[in-house]
Amino acid sequence: MAKLIAKSARQGAGSLSEISASGQLRLLDLSFARIVLGFSLFPVVATPFIVWLYQIGRSAVPFWTWAGCFSLVALLVKLLFNRFKADCTRLDAEQAISHWLPRVHGLALVYGFGLSLPIVIMSCAPYPFEFAILFLVTSASIVAGNATHQSPVLSCFKRFFAAGWGITTILIPWVFPEHWPYVMPLTALYIFSIYKHAILVHRFFLQQILLEQGYRQAKEEAEAALYAKNRFLTTAAHDLRQPVHAMGFLIESISRRNRAAELRPALQDLRQSVQSVTQMFNSLLDLSKIELGAQPVKLQPVAIDPLMTDIATLFREEAQARTIDLRVRTSGGKALVNADPLLLRQSMINLMQNALRYTQRGGVLMAVRRRAGQWQFEVWDTGVGIAQADQQRVYSPFFRPEHAWRIDNAGHGLGLAVVARCADLMGASQGLNSHEGRGSRFWLRLPAAETGERRLAVRETLPLALGGDTRLHGRCLVVDDEPQVRSAWEALLCAWGISAVCVASAGEAFAELDAGFAPDAIFCDQRLRSGESGFELLQALLERCPEAAGAMISGEFDSPALAQAEQEGYLVLHKPLEPEALYTLLRQFLSETGKV
Repeated sequence: MAKLIAKSARQGAGSLSEISASGQLRLLDLSFARIVLGFSLFPVVATPFIVWLYQIGRSAVPFWTWAGCFSLVALLVKLLFNRFKADCTRLDAEQAISHWLPRVHGLALVYGFGLSLPIVIMSCAPYPFEFAILFLVTSASIVAGNATHQSPVLSCFKRFFAAGWGITTILIPWVFPEHWPYVMPLTALYIFSIYKHAILVHRFFLQQILLEQGYRQAKEEAEAALYAKNRFLTTAAHDLRQPVHAMGFLIESISRRNRAAELRPALQDLRQSVQSVTQMFNSLLDLSKIELGAQPVKLQPVAIDPLMTDIATLFREEAQARTIDLRVRTSGGKALVNADPLLLRQSMINLMQNALRYTQRGGVLMAVRRRAGQWQFEVWDTGVGIAQADQQRVYSPFFRPEHAWRIDNAGHGLGLAVVARCADLMGASQGLNSHEGRGSRFWLRLPAAETGERRLAVRETLPLALGGDTRLHGRCLVVDDEPQVRSAWEALLCAWGISAVCVASAGEAFAELDAGFAPDAIFCDQRLRSGESGFELLQALLERCPEAAGAMISGEFDSPALAQAEQEGYLVLHKPLEPEALYTLLRQFLSETGKV
């Protein structure tokens, strides 16, 4: 069905057959719209000729009848065009083409007959030469306009052209009985020139549709590739985080067991390397989740000042260790914005992290100010700055200026890309001002919320320090199907003084309980190779050991089981888990059971 147009248009048919049904329907829409306009213009075209006839004392009744009839026809054609537009949305493209193409062909014929009807009238009775030649020129200009705008579907123009200019050419000897030997060759020559023009315009329309289809196909393929990449990263998050998770535990275990001074620099380098990999995974997976649409956007009133205070607390220790002056300038509780609290917090953290990373001396200022009815969060630094040529690319994924690599090779060019994507999702804007060698100012501008609305601030509990040589006492059950991770768990927990049992499945876990092991804390991985649900297993273990505390651990973020666990009040931890956070959590668990 979609190839009816291709079959009806011999010229350019090869190219037209490559166009999709929706593309062909768009071409039909363009041709139909020109026919509607043509019918509407008949009364306008007739008016000066009617006035002329009255001035020379000739009867204008035939022209009045022509203009009046086609005024009514124009109204009917307009109604049909409205029905066509409705069918374009109601029916699929092939059905719409099958239904409307014959009707548009018929309307094109009627339009052509309408244009030639005054010529028929003039062939029946003599009219002044000037009057007839002016109408002929007017008809030629109308035909030229249709050759440009009705030729998207060439078969429509062919019918109009044959009925309009074809009949006109045939009747030239009767309309111009004395001058037809001169006029008729010109009208015949006009046929070839206008038809050639119509074919060229038709091919131009085909090329535009094909280019658009190619662009859309390339865009869809790129979006599909991006979706597949993001889906892979999100799905593979668990497996990607497993070795990093184990590495962090093993490093902490080694540092507890080996106090030799010569090992400290190497262990510190290992810690920093693991933190760098963790940051890369987190940024990459955050960006993938955002692009995938797995990160829901919930816009609501958010107070910026508490967020700034929390973020300053998060980075203050690092700033002090590097003798960087970290200052905060709040709004005094006035800044209230309409944003997603989690996306906003992630963006603010990334901007602060970026500023500290590239500031070797001086200071970093975090501020918020009112700008044009909105609130603008800013991070100023006295770092290396960004060259003018690089400022347009710093928000692109994986881009880092050349001098940034010389200062810190731990970055991966993802932090600012996450900021840009978060800003887009929240309807905010972001930007920067920077001078190379003098520092930068990054800003995030957000719409202000009504002051009467409920304020929300996202807070995050910060992990405590490891507590030096303080040892813990208690028993812990860990369920994880990765042997490498179980070994890391056991090494770390033993280094902290905890009696640990690490198993791979539900059967092994309950076998340990049956053998008399009574855990004070239970940690269960969500994804187990045996096909068991980690959440269901954790529920069963806690029901068996009501005195124990427990938590889910997973490398995933958008799992329905994890969402259910959080909704039901269970603690969910994400890999790679920082040893400091685990130590703090265990100390809390064991203190509740009276072991600390």
